[in-house]
Amino acid sequence: MKTAVFSARRYDKTMLVRANASAGHELRFLEDRLSVASAPLAAGCEAVCVFVNDTVDAEVLAILAQQGTRLVATRSTGYNQIDAAAAERHGIAVVRVTDYSPYSVAEFAVGLLLAVNRKIARASVRTREGNFDLDGLMGFDLHGKTVGVIGTGKIGTIFARIMSGFGCTVVGYDRYPSAAFEALGGRYVSVEELLACSDVVSLHCPLTDETRHIVNAASLARAKRGSILVNTSRGGLVDTEAATEALKTGQLGGLAIDVYEQEANLFFQDLSSTIICDDVIQRLVSFPNVIVTGHQAFFTEEAIGQIMQTTIDSISAFERGEALVNRIPKS
Repeated sequence: MKTAVFSARRYDKTMLVRANASAGHELRFLEDRLSVASAPLAAGCEAVCVFVNDTVDAEVLAILAQQGTRLVATRSTGYNQIDAAAAERHGIAVVRVTDYSPYSVAEFAVGLLLAVNRKIARASVRTREGNFDLDGLMGFDLHGKTVGVIGTGKIGTIFARIMSGFGCTVVGYDRYPSAAFEALGGRYVSVEELLACSDVVSLHCPLTDETRHIVNAASLARAKRGSILVNTSRGGLVDTEAATEALKTGQLGGLAIDVYEQEANLFFQDLSSTIICDDVIQRLVSFPNVIVTGHQAFFTEEAIGQIMQTTIDSISAFERGEALVNRIPKS
């Protein structure tokens, strides 16, 4: 089946070709992000394969449908970049990756927490310059602290399990409570109580209308002063400018993010030789108690391999006319 693969990087090509070895689909790799301007590049392709920062809105879907595309496969679990209702109107099925190594993201979140709390990145830069002074590098023990987990699905529960291993008290918030989370000793509370009592808050929920800016100026004002916020889920969960103000006043003691609400024009590309005009991200990375990484929490061999295999399997199932087990809700 002829498939246009947008936002394709070297590792996408390598892993998708490997997963496709026995399936034999015709893959057209495009470095461009999918947009109104680039959609014509998929002409003649029955399927398009996209990623988190591609634009798959009504206008783009209309172009794809006119060109004969009948399937959109996103190489991600989240699908907030896709207008599912418009896809349905145009007769385009949409599939996602419902499951891949949850340990990849949970472990990375722990790594970000340790890095920002114990000033690991700053210490590494110092020692490379021959500075072995410890002044300004003091953190705090995680043992005995309270960790709040917003979103207790597979990733959030694994993160909670790791934090329990550190000797932390774990509290959580989720519309759909998890028995596995409670079995760890986790206790469910309201968002307000979670923010007020937690020394560390880690976000692991999807981006929806309800969760957009779940961390905002008002919620940060109610948070425990000096707490650390970790976000490895979706950038839109955090009002970045509100977080910046909270960092300036010390209300927020540290911020570690692998996602950013305006990341589409920044992440997954080398901009080191250009002038970055995003003043918000530029201000953020200037703070000594902030760590920003470029949406890499999922980036392990195990996770990428599973993502690519699931994507190819979905394309194959569609070609054979089989039920799509990873199809997203139609509206």
